[in-house]
Amino acid sequence: MADQLHRAADARGGSSGSTVATLSELRLTWLLIVAGAVGLVAAFTLLIETIALLEDPSYVPSCSINPILSCGSIMRTDQAEVFGFPNPIIGVAGFMGVVVVGMAMAAGASFRRWFWLGLQAGVTFGVVFVHWLIFQSLYRIDALCPYCMVVWAVMIPLFWYTTLHNADQRIVPVPARVRMLVRTYHGVVLTGWYLIIAGLVAQRFWDYWSSLLST
Repeated sequence: MADQLHRAADARGGSSGSTVATLSELRLTWLLIVAGAVGLVAAFTLLIETIALLEDPSYVPSCSINPILSCGSIMRTDQAEVFGFPNPIIGVAGFMGVVVVGMAMAAGASFRRWFWLGLQAGVTFGVVFVHWLIFQSLYRIDALCPYCMVVWAVMIPLFWYTTLHNADQRIVPVPARVRMLVRTYHGVVLTGWYLIIAGLVAQRFWDYWSSLLST
């Protein structure tokens, strides 16, 4: 029985390291497809809402629910067009690319180091941009956009697990000790990341949330 298991392991790639790499790539593949698709839907919906608002300034977006959860308040700011055009265009293009990469990986495609570095640059830009928008929403605009928050939620793991993959594959140079720690505690880091953002949102609008609870 043991010999059969060893032969099966050899047929799948030989070493435990290659098995771990295969599992890591499989998880990343599905993450790129699912998170990319969710982000694409959110960004595309936000783009449609933005176009409707541009055509009719009196239009109330579907994601404008109350004074805090108000896409319209954000769409009317300069931060909504950082590069001179609506931010959702970046999201639509970026998430579409992410989905394509995930589908290609699912079909068995493999990519060279320069491609992974390009993807790393893209998700790094995305996560930095998202956190800038989080700061602007909380401390400058004083409003939250539900569709934007969906983008926040998917952009963080896309960056995190793409980075972990590139570290594991030595595409991005990371000390072995650090690589081992983040591989072991990757879920803890991601959970903590979400909790920090949730805490900032709760703290910033606590007066409003508490008023809802008291009514």
